[in-house]
Amino acid sequence: MNRNDALDLDATDLDATDLDVTAFDEPADVQRLVALHDNLADRAEAAGDLDVVYRFLESPIGRLLIAATPAGVCRVAFEVERHDAVIQDLAQRIGPRILHAPAKLDDVARDLDAYFAGAAHDLGTRIDLRLASGFRRTVLERLALVRYGERIGYGQLARAVGNPGAARAVGSACATNPLPLVLPCHRVVRGDGTFGAYRGGPAAKRFLLEFEGAHRDDGAISR
Repeated sequence: MNRNDALDLDATDLDATDLDVTAFDEPADVQRLVALHDNLADRAEAAGDLDVVYRFLESPIGRLLIAATPAGVCRVAFEVERHDAVIQDLAQRIGPRILHAPAKLDDVARDLDAYFAGAAHDLGTRIDLRLASGFRRTVLERLALVRYGERIGYGQLARAVGNPGAARAVGSACATNPLPLVLPCHRVVRGDGTFGAYRGGPAAKRFLLEFEGAHRDDGAISR
């Protein structure tokens, strides 16, 4: 397929959530529609015509949106962030050719399912950090070294990245982390030990910290 034959993809034309399967009476019709969509996704990917693929995943802390570029996972978003707004932001910041393609992110979904089952301590997925830059990116890269079940203070993390007076900036980096769970900003807490803010909300942060504390010694897989 040459560039002139490329499929015209954007966030509205090829969003699979817009497909009305209720118009099809037989299960075989629905299966054919799904197969058609998957074929479309495969053709677009092969032609290099996708900027972002995404899917949804149900979790103990609510429905998550997972998005990836060809380079790796670029975004994990909580319901409180409004998934439709997140998709539009991805279209503006990365590219408009966005496709709802759950199968393309099955491996990431399995990793997250294993994490929430207590069977895996870390997510061994490739990431794309293009949505973070400068000092914020430096902080997020250091977050990958904070191990499962551990907690680190904002000030401690600032010192770890060589800028001991930047605790507030570290907090800002965590608050805007495009890859929560993958880069575990929930493990960063206030100096007095209280949890502090979180992109997914305080209840989600509490759940994650308490969940990891309860499963820290379960012998789960670390990737």
